[in-house]
Amino acid sequence: MNELKIIVPMLKQLLKEMEIVSSQGSGYYTCVPFLRRYNKLLQEAQRIFSQSNTVSVINTFEVLPETDPKDPSEKSKVLLSIRVETSQLITLLETVIQQEENKK
Repeated sequence: MNELKIIVPMLKQLLKEMEIVSSQGSGYYTCVPFLRRYNKLLQEAQRIFSQSNTVSVINTFEVLPETDPKDPSEKSKVLLSIRVETSQLITLLETVIQQEENKK
């Protein structure tokens, strides 16, 4: 089983959950659960890539600091950074999965 195929839908679900929570109120949420989940999924992807040694682009991703600002505009910035990183990670994983399938 290709573990990368499991991580992609989990990342997509993370994006959906962030959208739902952030749309429910101006700052009445915490960023920490999203940061922790993103970081865990990133670390798992990095572990998989380190074993296969195929793509070095994964090294451009870094664990995000687990901050929880109180100011709604700062929370918005944190969520935006998670969204950008998550979307980029999804793109990388989907590209690698597609390349692996094309080799078969």
